[in-house]
Amino acid sequence: MNKKNIVTSFLFKDGKVLLLKRSNKVGSFRGKWAGISGFIEDENSLEAALREIKEETAVDSKDLQLLKIGMPFEIEDKVNDTIWSINPFLFSFKGTKIIIDWEHDTFEWIYPNEIDKFDTVTNLKKTLFNLIENSDAEVND
Repeated sequence: MNKKNIVTSFLFKDGKVLLLKRSNKVGSFRGKWAGISGFIEDENSLEAALREIKEETAVDSKDLQLLKIGMPFEIEDKVNDTIWSINPFLFSFKGTKIIIDWEHDTFEWIYPNEIDKFDTVTNLKKTLFNLIENSDAEVND
């Protein structure tokens, strides 16, 4: 199996979290709902998270406040013959506008407890709720 280091970031605003639906142009998990994800290149994981957020949503780091860095974990993906090493982040979004790139078809702001209504990438709910616990994010039902 290949091992790939990635970041998965969530933007949080007014008690809601941003989910993005992956397009058919991406290499994996097409059509699934996800956070903002991408490969860690020649940078640390926080730099990768901020780069991916900028690329995928056009959100500048000045409109973000880091709420929590989650513990990295691994997921074995037999379909893609890959072990994904995931580095999770939770940010408060202070801006007003999201502009998605080609990697996504659409996006939605949802309350975290609505996540089960979406066909998500593996472990997205667990990742999100692990980040929300013990952070400054206020979850509304």
